[in-house]
Amino acid sequence: MTSRTMSTVDIVDLFAGCGGLTKGFHDFRPADGDASPFRSVGAVESDIAAATTYAANFGVEYTHACRIEDWSPDSRASDVDVILGGPPCQGFSGLGKGDPDDPRNTLWRQYVKVVEALRPKIFIIENVDRFLRSPQFTLLRQSAERGGELADYTLKHLILNAADYGVPQARRRVIVLATHRDLVASHPDRVPLAHPEPTHRRATGAAGQEEVELDDGLRPWVPAAVVFDNTPGETVTTQLPEGRDIELLSRSMPGAFRTRELHIGRKPTDMSMARYEAIPPGGNRHDLAKHPHLTTKSWLRHQSGSGDVMGRMFPDRPSVTIRTEFFKPEKGRYLHPTAHRPITHMEAALLQGFPEDYLWCGSKTEIARQIGNAVPVGLGTALAGAVYGYLAAI
Repeated sequence: MTSRTMSTVDIVDLFAGCGGLTKGFHDFRPADGDASPFRSVGAVESDIAAATTYAANFGVEYTHACRIEDWSPDSRASDVDVILGGPPCQGFSGLGKGDPDDPRNTLWRQYVKVVEALRPKIFIIENVDRFLRSPQFTLLRQSAERGGELADYTLKHLILNAADYGVPQARRRVIVLATHRDLVASHPDRVPLAHPEPTHRRATGAAGQEEVELDDGLRPWVPAAVVFDNTPGETVTTQLPEGRDIELLSRSMPGAFRTRELHIGRKPTDMSMARYEAIPPGGNRHDLAKHPHLTTKSWLRHQSGSGDVMGRMFPDRPSVTIRTEFFKPEKGRYLHPTAHRPITHMEAALLQGFPEDYLWCGSKTEIARQIGNAVPVGLGTALAGAVYGYLAAI
């Protein structure tokens, strides 16, 4: 662990995906400055499409398109201050099989190996909330005990909701903060890095009034309407722009496409369109019971099941969690609030907090996976603010 002035804070992003966390850190601005103090010096991502998206937005030089097991931190990344990363969560996710033997469950150990090699001041792990109930989380905590690989670090964990930080999406994630014990000893209060305080909260009766300050100084959750009120109700194409390819890493990929170019629709079947048209604002698959020819035997048998399937998003509250198949309404509450269609890639990216000029590379499916797997940008910015404030106090 080395010292550096607060003019720059060097970061490495592991399992970087399309760069949601990195974008959040780069978007942070201290109160007394107009530039971000955070500088990326390394990123590792095994998915070539996601890695190409990352490289298109943050530069090729430090983007490594490889498995984390195959990456050896080079000398230029040896003095990093902060390591970020969200090891793949499919082995823990409630949407998957929850297989305790899923090999992806052990990738956090590769993250730990990089921490051991680079010895950053701080590292941050992001994962789904079920991670806290996994054997892997227990092992992670044990590794920070005396004699463990991470014994030089103090760990704190908390489940954060992106909506509490101004993101128009309710997305709960475990955030593990680790602070080097030397840094704790140098802090005026001898405390480790703490999670950022919420800036927003659920407020009954204040829907759609996100700029209103509540009695406790917080603001109401930002509703999904901030996205849908500024995007066309209808789509005019089902395809990505043609004739555009980019080769930044080892393969040529479709792209780069700006977020605003991703307002692409689908070609629904007649049955799907009839279902969309039969579902009212705020409705879901249960409304199809009034139209037996539009529902399924399974849906009719399970009237007490999930109310999100074939559901319309509520414009006056944050969206549901954006997942990798948000373009399939049968996967969740992914119908547009009023239009008879699923949300588009553009709308999903905006609900994740990505700007309209963010660059995306890959096929439609690959880009959707990148969007759904990303950490919301606003949550990343909140974490960056907490890190900066902590380091500035030392």
